[in-house]
Amino acid sequence: MVQPTATKAPARKPVSRGGVFFSFAPWIIFGVVAGPSTWEYAALAALVASVVLSGQDMLHGRLRILDMTGIVFFAVLSVLGLALNRGQLLWVETYAQVISNGLVAVVALGSLFADPFTAQYARETTPRELWHSPVFTHINRVLTAVWGTAFALMAISTWLAILLPSQDDWFNWVIPIALLVVVVKFTERYPESYKTRVT
Repeated sequence: MVQPTATKAPARKPVSRGGVFFSFAPWIIFGVVAGPSTWEYAALAALVASVVLSGQDMLHGRLRILDMTGIVFFAVLSVLGLALNRGQLLWVETYAQVISNGLVAVVALGSLFADPFTAQYARETTPRELWHSPVFTHINRVLTAVWGTAFALMAISTWLAILLPSQDDWFNWVIPIALLVVVVKFTERYPESYKTRVT
């Protein structure tokens, strides 16, 4: 009797680009909408997006550091917008985008000292036995470092937009969007590229 040939399961990607993007979506919404007269609406929109995009995961006990940071940060901004007057919130109006980008950078880069934040998404599409493999660990450390660095550069760029208002379009829009495009493309291609080199 001929035994059926076992088929090898396709290798799964070490990180889910869609999952990572969804967690960054509220921060991107805030960055796009926030301005001197719109940051309160941007914070509320980002808070709603954070809860909607991560609500199902939270119900199933999956708490990701970037999702939780977003919910707390945008909730605090929303409360400040309701509780304080415009004069007291001038610093928020001025530095809202710098603060949000800087916070993401700190959370992402800080997670390298414990559990790289991209690994939280990668585990959802990677067999448990590979979670502690050198390849899995290396890929997620690199991806986390790239995302953290990108948002650090975005924080610097939006800060320069405040210092150089004549170059506002470049520092508030062109450079941040270009950084996002580069990091998304890198996240999409690097895992398979690295696995090909080491296998």
